[in-house]
Amino acid sequence: MRIYHVIFLVVSLFSSAFSDELSDPSSILQYPSEEPKRVDGDEVNLHCTSWRFAAETNNLAPWSTIPAECADYVKDYVLGEGYVADLERVSEEASVFASTVDLSAGDGKDAWIFDIDETLLSNLPYYIDHGFGLELFDHSEFDKWVERGVAPAIAPSLKLYQRVVDLGYRVFLLTGRKESHRLVTVENLINAGFHSWDKLILRSPDEQHKVATLYKSEKRDEMVKEGYRIRGNSGDQWSDLLGSSMSQRSFKLANPMYYIP
Repeated sequence: MRIYHVIFLVVSLFSSAFSDELSDPSSILQYPSEEPKRVDGDEVNLHCTSWRFAAETNNLAPWSTIPAECADYVKDYVLGEGYVADLERVSEEASVFASTVDLSAGDGKDAWIFDIDETLLSNLPYYIDHGFGLELFDHSEFDKWVERGVAPAIAPSLKLYQRVVDLGYRVFLLTGRKESHRLVTVENLINAGFHSWDKLILRSPDEQHKVATLYKSEKRDEMVKEGYRIRGNSGDQWSDLLGSSMSQRSFKLANPMYYIP
């Protein structure tokens, strides 16, 4: 019988110790917490840098806003030196290419296409007031901003634009803006320093339903049918550059806030 009493005593002591450990928060024995895992700043920065790369390279599925955790990241990027450096790099590369094209034909058929919003004109003041892409895009609110006609020039793009004009290219401004915004767009462009374009193309009421890639492809198709050689095309969205009658070289400007409907 004595052996059974010893076993019982050992089991009782073990059970008591185990029970005390469960109730003591300082115990060596730990159990997984059900609280959500906190992501530190370095992890957020890495995640958002990866997300921006995927967005800029058109590798993401259709999206409507930037990730909530990337709001500060995008804000710091577009207000900092990185965004300016990226824009300058695109402008410089496009300028080098523009200078190498043989324009000796002299027939005035060598063309360069520029988008307007986030390519020539910056809507950064608008996005500062609308969460840097964190808010769902509101077309009516954006129209109100366009109608103010105060969008500043993107400096590296203005430099490229002037270089393209000086080299003798025909310049076409192809934008998704409404035809009803023609006058304010012309005034805004001129005030921002853009002059001497050959044609400003805006969406007619009948074209409002068309997706951007189709709309811009059709306009480029018309240029090609008229005998133009589209040498360069500058835009901040892939819909500015893809589709039919693509340019000899396309130049994608950085823009982590653009939306793919």
